Amino acid sequence: MTPASRTPAAPPAPPLRERKKQRTRQTLIDTALTLFTRRGFGSVTLDELCAEVEVSKRTFFRYFTSKEDVALAPLHDVWRAYQGELAARLDALRATGDAADAVRTTGSDGPQTLLHLMRDALLAALDRTAADTDWTRRALLSHRLAERTPSMVAHGLHFCERTTGDVLELLHGALVLDGPDDPRPRFAGEMLLSAHRHALATWSARAGADPEPAPADVPDEAQLAALVRESVAALADGLALTATPRRTG
Repeated sequence: MTPASRTPAAPPAPPLRERKKQRTRQTLIDTALTLFTRRGFGSVTLDELCAEVEVSKRTFFRYFTSKEDVALAPLHDVWRAYQGELAARLDALRATGDAADAVRTTGSDGPQTLLHLMRDALLAALDRTAADTDWTRRALLSHRLAERTPSMVAHGLHFCERTTGDVLELLHGALVLDGPDDPRPRFAGEMLLSAHRHALATWSARAGADPEPAPADVPDEAQLAALVRESVAALADGLALTATPRRTG
């Protein structure tokens, strides 16, 4: 066997301390989603959640800022991963020194558009986050809670705005743009977010009406990824859609 044909070594496991922290964080998320789904978000206090997991409120605040934060964690984790994926792609783009040599949209003969670069970063983040086999069910419960909880919606909007600011900083540092006030990167990010929201809502509807669907009844992440692709593809059609009135009578 030549050195080039050897199977790459698996990455080392995280230290024990880090694994314990990950388990505690995940237990808080799972317990919160179960309690909030069964009893209602507003009917569960933070004290009750901490008591159920057998941790102090001080420990809880090491991981999350609020009940809304823990309830939205499965969805927000994707966007945190997205920032890392996007940064890596921008670094690769800059390393080529030539946009024509950058990663290209499938089937395209030209440089990849910013929207598609961002889409691919989101899909890679989704794939990475969903490597945890329970993520899809957590994401479904989180999305459905947010649909009926105004405070979660407000928290999510604040998170999105903060994330958008971080992404814009990345883009302005890596790409040739028309100055710091160029609105196009923000528009591209807002379109991607809109496409993701539509895909997530469609994906959630496919799970049926059961408030706590069994894992086998939850559509997998591949279906969500496909819906994201379809939604992004529909953006161009939406911008070019002619306002043709219906005939009356």
